[in-house]
Amino acid sequence: MTTRFVTAEAVCIGHPDKLCDLIADTIVDAALEADPTSRTAIEVMATGRSIIVGGEIACPKTLPIRALIRKALKRAGYEAQRFKITVLLRSQSADIAQGLTDSVEARSGEVDAIFRVGAGDQGTVYGYATAQTGERLPLALLLAHTLCQRIDTVRETGVIAGIHSDGKAQVTLRYTDDKPVVDTVVVSVQHDTDKPLEVLKRELIEHVIKPTLAAKRLDCHDDIRILINPTGAFTVGGPEADCGLTGRKLMVDTYGGLALHGGGAFSGKDGTKVDRSAAYMARLVARTIVDADLALEATVAISYAIGKAEPVAIHINTQGSAKMDEEKLSRCVREVFDLRPQAIIDALSLAGGQHFVDTATYGHFGRTAFPWENTSAYVTELKTLLEGGDAR
Repeated sequence: MTTRFVTAEAVCIGHPDKLCDLIADTIVDAALEADPTSRTAIEVMATGRSIIVGGEIACPKTLPIRALIRKALKRAGYEAQRFKITVLLRSQSADIAQGLTDSVEARSGEVDAIFRVGAGDQGTVYGYATAQTGERLPLALLLAHTLCQRIDTVRETGVIAGIHSDGKAQVTLRYTDDKPVVDTVVVSVQHDTDKPLEVLKRELIEHVIKPTLAAKRLDCHDDIRILINPTGAFTVGGPEADCGLTGRKLMVDTYGGLALHGGGAFSGKDGTKVDRSAAYMARLVARTIVDADLALEATVAISYAIGKAEPVAIHINTQGSAKMDEEKLSRCVREVFDLRPQAIIDALSLAGGQHFVDTATYGHFGRTAFPWENTSAYVTELKTLLEGGDAR
């Protein structure tokens, strides 16, 4: 028998880094709602009782930035009036702005409107999917996210009293011949000074940990190591305990460190920034491959050059689980999926139709409300094309 361990973590809505992502995406949504052509690159820092918002924004309408920040603070479980807010936003660089227009020559006297928008940056993005779960995400990551969601829910509904919105969870699974068993669960939650730790442990096990494992038909057996607030008291949390920054929870946002990541953050950016939009499309491609039963797992890499609409490269790796030649699969993917930035924006409703703020907590993947998780429009077309037919 072979044994291996897989670990992933997630964080609650009031974690300092997630608070910053939430603020950034609240501003992005407001800008796109005001004008779908808005461009944003928002960076947020939360430290002590200060919120500092910087970066670039191009929106033809004036936005109530401070009110939007206070709205996000309230959503994350904080008293907005306790924070000093500093706004340092400026206009987008003209050099970057002109780079968003592809210099492709007109074809037959006309330029395809979708071709006009070039990539907002260079780099490679990655999408991943696995048949391990129905959500097509690694099980350890899915469990960690669910634990954090349940922690936030029991706090908001009052099922567990005396806890706050800063918290995190980590799950370690032990695989023996590919069968998962829960080895260790770590949960840390900020709490009131008069909240007994033993009471908190009992409540979290009963109302959070056991239901989470039961939902995935995993046994909460006596041998599981459960560590709750392992350092002891956790009474000072949020930005008063740790400085928060936008885009610092990249593995939590994506695949828990169990798949490749291009390095670019998501939150605070509009759809022209391919390190966000193309990463969503790469996930859609990877999930389509798995949903179509063409492979047990898939990693999709797409590379862009700033100002150019067409990707410079696309690569698919199925770790040997593909049921056909990977080069043929890559060619068919290029035919089925339009990977130009404006086409991605249109296909995934990223110009105001999708609320980015909903992605800022519990990961950007795995929830059916996100368009990049809906593969129904692509599965049949991809399979038909691979079989040599015409799906169009």
